[in-house]
Amino acid sequence: MNQEEFLKITGLEKVPVYWDRRYTKNLDKLSKPIYTMKLEEDVEVILRDGTKTYVDVYHPAEIDRAPSLIAYSAYSKKMQRMRHGSLPGASNYFDHSLEAGDMEFFVTRGYTFIVPDGRGIGRSEGEYLGVYNPQEQEDVYDYIEWAGTECQWSTEKVALLGYSYFGIIQALVAALQPPHLVCIMPLSYTDDYYQHGYYGGVADTYMNMYWELCPSNNPVPWTTKMMSEEEMKKRIEEVQEDPDIAINTYFSKIFNVWPPKYHTFYLDYLLHPQEDDFWRPRSMKYKYDKLKVPVYFKCGWAPTGRWSAPVFNAMNSKELTAYKRCGVMEGYNGMELPYRFMNEEMLRWYDHWMKGIDTGITEEPPMKLNILGRGYRYEYEYPLARTVWKKLYLHTFGNLRWEPVPEGSLPPDSFTHRPPHITTEVETLTYRTDRLSRPTEFTGPIELHLWASIDSTDANFIVKLHQITPGGTRMPVCRTGSLKASYPLDKEKSQIGRPVHDYTKRIPVTPGEIREYVIEINPIGMVFPAGSQIELEIKAMDNFQPQSGAWQAKMDHLGPIPSANTINYKIYRDKDYPSYILMPYIPETPGELWLQPVTDDDIVIGGSGSGNTH
Repeated sequence: MNQEEFLKITGLEKVPVYWDRRYTKNLDKLSKPIYTMKLEEDVEVILRDGTKTYVDVYHPAEIDRAPSLIAYSAYSKKMQRMRHGSLPGASNYFDHSLEAGDMEFFVTRGYTFIVPDGRGIGRSEGEYLGVYNPQEQEDVYDYIEWAGTECQWSTEKVALLGYSYFGIIQALVAALQPPHLVCIMPLSYTDDYYQHGYYGGVADTYMNMYWELCPSNNPVPWTTKMMSEEEMKKRIEEVQEDPDIAINTYFSKIFNVWPPKYHTFYLDYLLHPQEDDFWRPRSMKYKYDKLKVPVYFKCGWAPTGRWSAPVFNAMNSKELTAYKRCGVMEGYNGMELPYRFMNEEMLRWYDHWMKGIDTGITEEPPMKLNILGRGYRYEYEYPLARTVWKKLYLHTFGNLRWEPVPEGSLPPDSFTHRPPHITTEVETLTYRTDRLSRPTEFTGPIELHLWASIDSTDANFIVKLHQITPGGTRMPVCRTGSLKASYPLDKEKSQIGRPVHDYTKRIPVTPGEIREYVIEINPIGMVFPAGSQIELEIKAMDNFQPQSGAWQAKMDHLGPIPSANTINYKIYRDKDYPSYILMPYIPETPGELWLQPVTDDDIVIGGSGSGNTH
């Protein structure tokens, strides 16, 4: 069929680039946009402890009840319906919290769409205790049960949807097993919230953003529920003794407010620098056995943070026995908000589970990957069974080569980290391959084995893997990894391409000792074209570049919190100490795994706009 016929059959104006004609069934039965949307604003919902909160309910005006989709975050419900065109990340008006989704798309197709202002958000009563806290998880359970039993515009069938915050909360709530929850579809996901905030144990200012994104009328740190006032004040003083923290005036402002009402979640973050009982209730990896409803995990090949690996962790989890599938969907272009890129895939998913329409989505292979530079295909496992693990060795003169260094006892490379209160310069080491002679695919997890010494008891390693185009420029999407040197490797739990460290304890490094550090780098799914190169960058700090010239609110884009000390790094790469990147080379892919377009048109445009996925 052509695009015009597709529109007539499906009621969809866009042909999804991620659909396959072999698995799309009953397209004529997909929910059509035949309804008008009506808004019920500030509907009162009383939570189980009597707290009064408010939700906005969007529903089809022409029918009494419809299955409900709940989009939950602490980002404010009213702003989720603001429409000023689709905005890329480069726009000055871009707001990453506009992530509830496209209520018009779903309501006009016969769904009720509910967006709460949770406890302590907007005009809702109660204390806001920070993202994904156990109380919040119970509250979303209550919203699901309210929708399934009391909401006059809803049937008994309820699902969760949404991107980022709206996505991560879904599995945590599903693990509580609310009776009326039918399915979930997290559009971005992480299963280890400690690692998400302290990637490789390295503290970051990333989570500082929640202060501006969550409009709370009564913010309270969760740590106040874990400690007495005396214990918490003592912890605040102890954390401020960390020289990396003590040097930052923004941190001082957060610590020296009592009662603690300023940047409350980031205060929590700083008070828990190691994995403990603050982080575990927010981490789905401890609860997979509790998730019983069908789940569709989605992510992009995210350059920063830890967004991609958790999706594959969930797919590989033996404890998660419910029906599950995943998609790594976005490409170089990132996304635009309001988020619409996955509308059509969500419709197939929710129509299948909520309306009993056999859309064919459960017949697809379990993993659908967008291989950057090549296109969409299916896979059955991760890492791919046909992976050939290739070692890309660090050599002298900044070279990366597939063969090991033949000589030993070579002098190391070195760089010196100088903290940002004495210089703006960031020293790095870079290693680059020769130009690739043919298109080459790498898809899967990556790890760096780095032999190094430092003249300190601890230090941050920040590494980036870049694609260098044939013209010599770095591609905007890179692979990132980080590790705080004092966290020990757990060899028993580590798997190939997926090193595991114990983040519950620090073991000081012996200054000058040559040690092997194994560093996880974000997973990759990419074809490097002929004439391109692979570049490894090693450094100790990583400022967020897009706003590096701004004078205000520097903490918002400080990136990984740098050491306050001058530290010399020595990087060894010879026969005695072979430093290398373990790369997941894919030599070939059977033709039947590649998606076959739904329409016969020569060109199907399926991008998601400019910007960054996160």
